[in-house]
Amino acid sequence: MATRTWSFFRAGGFDQVRLSSGSELVDLGTLDQKLWVALSCPTKGIEFDARTLELMDTDKDGRIRAPELLTACGWAGAMLKHADALSAGSPSLPLAEIREDSEEARRLHSAATAVLAGLGKSKVGELSVADVSTSVQTFNALLFNGDGVVPPDSADDSVTRQVALDVVACTGGAPDKSGKQGFSAANVETFFTAVVAHVTWLAKADSAIMPLGDATAAAFSAWAAVQSKLDDYFARCRLAAFDARLVTALNRDEKDFLAALGKDLTLAGQELKDFPLAQVAAGKPLALGTSLNPAWTAPMAAFVRSVVTPLLGTRTELSEADWLLLLEKLAGHAAWMAEKAGASVEKLGAARLRELAAGPHRSALETLLAKEAEQEPIGASLTAVERLVRYHRDLMKLCNNFVSFQEFYQRKSPAIFQVGTLYLDQRSCELCIKVDDAARHATMAPLAGIYLAYCDCVRPSTGEKMTIAAAFTDGDSDNLMVGRNGIFYDRQGRDWDATITRLVDNPISIRQAFWSPYKKLLRFIEDQVNKRANAADSAVTEKLSATAVGVASAADAPPAPAAAPTPPEKRFDVGTIAALGVAVGGITAALGGMLGAFLGLGMWMPLGIVGLLLAVSLPSMAIAWLKLRRRNLAPLLDANGWAVNAPARVNLPFGRSLTRLAVLPAGSRRELSDPFAEKQRAWRLWAVLLLTGGLTVSWYLGKLDALLPGPAKSVSVMGAYAPAAAPQ
Repeated sequence: MATRTWSFFRAGGFDQVRLSSGSELVDLGTLDQKLWVALSCPTKGIEFDARTLELMDTDKDGRIRAPELLTACGWAGAMLKHADALSAGSPSLPLAEIREDSEEARRLHSAATAVLAGLGKSKVGELSVADVSTSVQTFNALLFNGDGVVPPDSADDSVTRQVALDVVACTGGAPDKSGKQGFSAANVETFFTAVVAHVTWLAKADSAIMPLGDATAAAFSAWAAVQSKLDDYFARCRLAAFDARLVTALNRDEKDFLAALGKDLTLAGQELKDFPLAQVAAGKPLALGTSLNPAWTAPMAAFVRSVVTPLLGTRTELSEADWLLLLEKLAGHAAWMAEKAGASVEKLGAARLRELAAGPHRSALETLLAKEAEQEPIGASLTAVERLVRYHRDLMKLCNNFVSFQEFYQRKSPAIFQVGTLYLDQRSCELCIKVDDAARHATMAPLAGIYLAYCDCVRPSTGEKMTIAAAFTDGDSDNLMVGRNGIFYDRQGRDWDATITRLVDNPISIRQAFWSPYKKLLRFIEDQVNKRANAADSAVTEKLSATAVGVASAADAPPAPAAAPTPPEKRFDVGTIAALGVAVGGITAALGGMLGAFLGLGMWMPLGIVGLLLAVSLPSMAIAWLKLRRRNLAPLLDANGWAVNAPARVNLPFGRSLTRLAVLPAGSRRELSDPFAEKQRAWRLWAVLLLTGGLTVSWYLGKLDALLPGPAKSVSVMGAYAPAAAPQ
């Protein structure tokens, strides 16, 4: 077979295969998977037909992997006469396109013909996705639909129907395609195996195992409820006999009781449940009266009534020997209970289980399963028809979002991972990804280098909720903050209320990076001014409060004796003044040097201004440029369950296409006068202009040279062209 020549296009910083024909999909197995953009994608959280993905996901793990995609493409190509029909993406499949040169293809063609006949569309000659969906739904609603599960309603008689209900109740059953809960062959096998095992176990119950006959089960239950507590009591009595010094500790310390009694008590005394059953002493029998721990009064009463009295006769106390005798009498029943089999069907009762084990009930259910199996070929054929019609429509679209990201980078239609558009802060963000767990997603998202806003979206009309991660790839982040609201439109055009809940900060543009240092400086100054203002306000408030308190106290207190005059405080410290002088001198010298160097540039002063701006902004711009050129879509998708196999870059031009800024429509008319704009006083402007003009003329004429440093003098800047340079 000749080797296919593949065509590639470059986007996102790497080469991607260009898929345009169905035959290329069939031959995908020959394309090295190292050249695929993705190797798997999730079946949920993407804008793609869920039923198509379900049919493709053969191992039902919630992911479409490369082998599953190759299998789907190969099977579809084998069922069609012309593989290139897969490239059309048409929702209708002509019957003439289905092959008939193999047994599987002939069965599929016959099934497709039968579907059209059943819909009364034999003359149409083509089968649409809607047609096959209707047929599948109709077939699945039947009692026997070939899925291997039979609902109890399928039984004609009430006896068999009740047996089926018992099977479902004891095994949990299995979901039928009709939406009902039914039973499968595995459920029947499990159920009747448990029935036989339980009936066999019940048959072992003789007089030694059932010393009290039918009352033994209740007696054993009452015994089991207090067994550990009685063992504990008699073990403590033995320890007390071993060493009398342990008696106090065996009865628990008083502080333990005080801790329990610090709470509100109940009549049942549940707060004392972990304390001994009764007061412990060496060889002391257990009194069966009111001296018992209140928490165990009721269980002990049931034990005496169901076990002690029937097996030992009336007792007011129970010795250790009596207790050991009871253990011996119930040992056979305890061992028998430990061997219990078929516990899942026990709730049906012994009589019902014996009836099920002896009757023909299993064969009745197996007859129903046989009828179900007769429909299996029809169901399989119908599923094959549905698979082919959906693959015919969807395979090319999936491959262009899987093998390559052609649909994403061509920008003709949204990619399958783009779930809608977010409108917020005068921008529309088209790269919005659905997120199931924002906290988990955000741990990996920063690696993408993209500015992200996680938003909780709600539809008020229905109460539906979802979380998205929206990428902001143009503009700035000045007005993006947690709590801001916007509107999200999904791919169906439905609107959702969106609220920012988390931000992942990354550079958005070079323009934002240029102004970033100055904005940070302004924010810092604002913060410092606010802090100083708040501190001053607090100090004034405290002084006013203290003055008011002092005035009130002085009015009530007797006049105080005159205080001795205090020596005047020393207002200035010579050392401090000297230090301030040195600091001011240093700062003045530095500023003078900078100003001198700047003015010394002469006609190159504008370039000096540009250089100064670049010196401040260039580091921020360089860092932003390095990060922006590394923006990568792969971590965002990987955090959502994809396995992206390439660095899908989002460069600056492409990023600008993903986030649209607000732009006035062409031909719009604008009224620039704002009736509420702050009014400016003209005299201030004229005063500034006149002052600036006067200083400029004075400097030009050299009138200010005596006041300026050498480099700033007009003769230094303009040289021989300065009027002051002319000989006097």
